[in-house]
Parts: sequence; C-alpha cells; structure tokens
Amino acid sequence: MSEEVNNMERRLEDLKLKIKSYPDFPKPGILFRDIFSILSDPNAFSELRKLTIEYIKSTLPYFDVIVGLESRGFLIGPFLALEFCLPFVPVRKQGKLPGELAKAVYALEYGNDTFEIQKDVIKPHQRVLIVDDLLATGGSLSAAFELVTSLGAEVIGSLVVMELTDLKGRDKVSSPVHSLIKF
Repeated sequence: MSEEVNNMERRLEDLKLKIKSYPDFPKPGILFRDIFSILSDPNAFSELRKLTIEYIKSTLPYFDVIVGLESRGFLIGPFLALEFCLPFVPVRKQGKLPGELAKAVYALEYGNDTFEIQKDVIKPHQRVLIVDDLLATGGSLSAAFELVTSLGAEVIGSLVVMELTDLKGRDKVSSPVHSLIKF
C-alpha cells in the first residue's frame, strides 16, 4: 500500500472516532451513528470535506452532475459540486419540489416512502455521482439510482460517508458503492 493510501486510511479512522453513537435511537435495537457530531466540529468537518474530495479525485471516474439525497446528502453534495464546478441536483421526499417530476417509491422498515427529482435537471447520457451521509438498507440509494437512470443518465457510483455493513445495503444498489467509513 502506498504512503498516501495509508495516510488517508489513518485520517479516516481518526474521523470515525469522532462519530457519536446513540443506542436505542430512534427505537430499541437501533444504534444510531450521528454525522452531526462531525459537522458540529469545524476541524472534523473540514477534514471530512478534504478526505471526500481526495477520495473522489483518486478513485472515481469523471462525472457531470452530483445528486444529493434528502436530507443529509444536501450537506455533502453542495461542497462537492462547488469543488468540482458541477451542478448539484437534489432528490427530495414527495411534495417538496416544483415542476415536472420523476418519482420512485422505496421500502422502509415501517412502510414506503417516495423520492422525487425534477425531470429537466439531468440530461440523457450525463454521468452522475449520487451522495449521501449513510448507507444502511440501501432503499434510498436504490430509489435515487432508479430516478437518475429513468432520466436517461448513467450513475457512475454512489458515495456515502458511512456504511452499516451488517445491513448489506450495497447489495440493493445497482451502481458501485464507495463508503469512506464502515461500521
């Protein structure tokens, strides 16, 4: 392994230690991993930003658009869009976007939810990176993939800050999944 890779892995491990965990939240049996503990620490947030940009530059192929998932993908996607001088496109829960929309329904453990995207924001054949804070069961990333590809675009990958590997969410996502931190 190169020194650069070892350095990035060390920095990611340091960042992982800053993520607070809350047992039995939002309900018994769930261990909630809180990205806000990083965002509330300016040094840790800056390091997350730097590491995410370094990871993308060293690992991912070219892309034209960054799509962020409601709501925490909105905290990561815009700074990436600015860094790479690319459009940022939100995927929102139903009823939050104006205009002509594409919709995708996805399963939650207690029912279903719907994601929407404006139809005119991504063009056919554009290459898209989807970003979010967390990959758990894969339902929301899978729905976002469905939305983006329904517009004729290609998803080159999905990037998440944290992945809960025991839930095997990446198995449900049809694009390559890149996670910075794994639990």
